[in-house]
Amino acid sequence: MFRVTIRGKFKGLDDAGRAAVLAASGAAYTEAGTFTHDAGVTAFTFRCQVPAGPDDGEDEAALGAMAALEEHGHPYEILQLAVTDMRDIKVRRRR
Repeated sequence: MFRVTIRGKFKGLDDAGRAAVLAASGAAYTEAGTFTHDAGVTAFTFRCQVPAGPDDGEDEAALGAMAALEEHGHPYEILQLAVTDMRDIKVRRRR
């Protein structure tokens, strides 16, 4: 499983697009992706969870997240993209 965070800004978002972004708001990582945004809904952070195949790497995860962002259909510009491979995360249990 990968978690991808895309930071960007909307380009020419209309009222219907603004309402759709507000409806998809949230801080959770989901396969469809969620948005957090500034008050004017101009800058955003898109969080997406991408399933990982045995041979998948960060490039495939980034492409999957960008495809999920495209599915929302809003005009945007990507400013920063970060990928975390959850298979590499080690959880230390308290004893």
